[in-house]
Amino acid sequence: MAKIKHHNFLNTVHEVFTDAKQAGVLHLYAGGSSFSGRTIEVEGRELYHFGTTGYLGLEQDPRLKKAAMDAIAKYGTQFPLSKSYISNPLYEELEASIGKMYGYPIIITKNSTLGHLGVIPSAVDDDDVIILDHQVHWSVQNAAKMLKTRSIPIELIRHNNLEMLEDKIKKYRHSIRHIWYMADGIYSMYGDYAPVKDLMKLSEKYPQLHFYFDDVHGMSWVGRNGTGYVLDQLGELPENVLLFGTLSKTFGASGAVLACSNAKMYDKIKTFGGPLTFSAQLEPASVAAAIASAGIHLSDEIYDLQGELRERIDYFNACLLDTELPLIDQNTSPVFYIGTGMPKTGYNFVNRLMQEGFYVNLGIFPAVPVKNTGVRITISRHNQKDEIKALVEAMAYHFPKALEETGTDAQRVFHAFKLEYKKEQTQKSFEGLTMKVVESIDQVDKEVWNSYMGGQGVYDWDGLKFLETVFQGNIQKEHNWTFQYVVISDDHDIPVLMTFMALGLWKDDMLADAKVSAAIEEERKLAPYKLSSMVLSMGCLFTEGDHLYWNAEHPLVDKATNFFLEFMEKQELALGAKMTVLRDFPKESLWNNELYGQGFLRIQMPNSCTVDLNGSESIETYVEQLSARNRRHFRTDIQPFLDLVDCRVSSNLSALQLAQVRTLFGEVQARNLGLNTFSFPEGLFERMNENPLWEFIVLCPKNGPNRIVGVMFCYNNGGQVYVPAFVGMDYDGLETFSTYRQLLYRTIDRAIALKIPKIDFGMTASFEKRKLGAVVHEKYAYLHTRDNFILELLGVMEGQ
Repeated sequence: MAKIKHHNFLNTVHEVFTDAKQAGVLHLYAGGSSFSGRTIEVEGRELYHFGTTGYLGLEQDPRLKKAAMDAIAKYGTQFPLSKSYISNPLYEELEASIGKMYGYPIIITKNSTLGHLGVIPSAVDDDDVIILDHQVHWSVQNAAKMLKTRSIPIELIRHNNLEMLEDKIKKYRHSIRHIWYMADGIYSMYGDYAPVKDLMKLSEKYPQLHFYFDDVHGMSWVGRNGTGYVLDQLGELPENVLLFGTLSKTFGASGAVLACSNAKMYDKIKTFGGPLTFSAQLEPASVAAAIASAGIHLSDEIYDLQGELRERIDYFNACLLDTELPLIDQNTSPVFYIGTGMPKTGYNFVNRLMQEGFYVNLGIFPAVPVKNTGVRITISRHNQKDEIKALVEAMAYHFPKALEETGTDAQRVFHAFKLEYKKEQTQKSFEGLTMKVVESIDQVDKEVWNSYMGGQGVYDWDGLKFLETVFQGNIQKEHNWTFQYVVISDDHDIPVLMTFMALGLWKDDMLADAKVSAAIEEERKLAPYKLSSMVLSMGCLFTEGDHLYWNAEHPLVDKATNFFLEFMEKQELALGAKMTVLRDFPKESLWNNELYGQGFLRIQMPNSCTVDLNGSESIETYVEQLSARNRRHFRTDIQPFLDLVDCRVSSNLSALQLAQVRTLFGEVQARNLGLNTFSFPEGLFERMNENPLWEFIVLCPKNGPNRIVGVMFCYNNGGQVYVPAFVGMDYDGLETFSTYRQLLYRTIDRAIALKIPKIDFGMTASFEKRKLGAVVHEKYAYLHTRDNFILELLGVMEGQ
């Protein structure tokens, strides 16, 4: 699997959000001259509000409003001084009230994001380690990642996976002072809980285990004095727990609060906590509103409010029981998530609900995996029972219509969320189209395949026959690939879509930063398959190019596209693949919008290079056609080295030569961690040596004719394209012989001699290839995963 690199990640998020914005479900503006909390105006329509995080409705309480207005009248709109110097006159009362609520020392912060940035670097020492639940809020992850600069190890575990957590604890228990596990109390998307009691049992077994809980979504609506879910589970706050709550959201005001029972730790954080020292303090209106809310929390009224909310939550759960909606986690929190699977289904469903008069939130990447898009519904005291019932009825009515309108079905949604689907699924019809899927190129007509898919890379009919012989029947599992050939034709047997796919074991860090791969490779010395996954890919790791024939002009092309994507999804599930990858698309692709809507993310691949040789009668005339700068490069960096070696082209190497080139290829692969893949089968080179379509361009020093310093492994695709698929080099002679540049030059020379009009120069090293006249093409892949864990894990590892 490929990691989405940081700039790629931001571009991807931008594209996903832009797609959702254009669908009218994101970056909206509320209208109206007032706001009650029960309804919200969107584009001139009054909608019932099921998207708030003010679960108790305190943001509309008259007491909080009056306190805020009085504070502005008395103290102004802000108190523009750092709190380290002096706090505004209301702060002391607020701290006393919040401290009384918790019964422990507290620290007020501007908001939870700045609070995490202030607390985490202060609490975590250089000889500690951080373990993150991979669904812990972004603000916690972001603050923790700052500690990479202090070389503090950061690990990631799958959501609520205590077995994985214990494995990480065992890894560090004898070398680290404190092990910090960071998690949410209530998770903001699915509304599920941290297993607090089980975690505390784990800390009894491992005393160095400490906890950092962000419980902002558990605040106020549960617990003694509304201090939240985590403290309600704990009963008392142990010294090994730092607990974050909020003064906004359900609390109704603004700001955040840290509770800490460890006096030494408290003093350390309070004295200097980055943003706690340098950020502006809460405005007087916010402080006053928070004091008023604290008064409610310290009275018995808070339990009445919690009871009223619980009644609504229970009623919503009861209504949902009578439906077949895919509720992702059934619990008693005010946060509910109805899965839609594909983003375009989510857009459709949200828009339908808004047309019916209900406002809900869309859950979308990166908050959830793209294929786990859904509708997040929050219940508050503002919601009345008849409105709750009406929302459930509207969802039950519109959910199947949204599925049908976006070309999907309930079974696909349930599978996307790993939920059991109990109804019998009717087979979907793609009228007018027939799909043929076979597992060997022998079952595909050679002439038909080559007429649509030939003339590219190593995947004409003969090339695929070669690959099947190499990547089947091997001992090691990474050397065995399952091939599938897909042809979708109309009723006249005319292909609309044609491609081939391969299921194989990929390294998860294939496109990660080379430093990350280097670190993982050290661990693979003991665990060879660490961070590797079965991937279903269009094309395979041996091929590069346009792996898809797609007749964009055919009247059934849209139906064929959906037919193929649904087939891929079913194959991923049936074959146990963790990721599906559609490869080698240009930047401007007609598939782009459809693939985003179907739940695929786009990432940039290494650039691809081609050389057009039409009109070049010799290598000399080709060089003369290069730009002046590139001709200088040839005269300076290539020509002086040509007489230092003998260049031979051979289609059949001796056993000794074959052993040498295998070693040289291994040297290149070991150093090319920017495109980190498993090795190829031992028999690959012997198969090449036996196959008349493969040949070897070999460089040997004139003073050592039996020593090979460089080799290019080349495939002749029917005389239409020459494919230097792989390179091998002796790095001790790399500069002496200008080996890589020579091999590129000699490859062009050989293709001209064979009168082949085009070279597919493959990926990587595009700078060097460009200097010899190659055209560089941006290439993109579309992928979807079952979850974001691997992507996030590699992101955490980068920079450590």
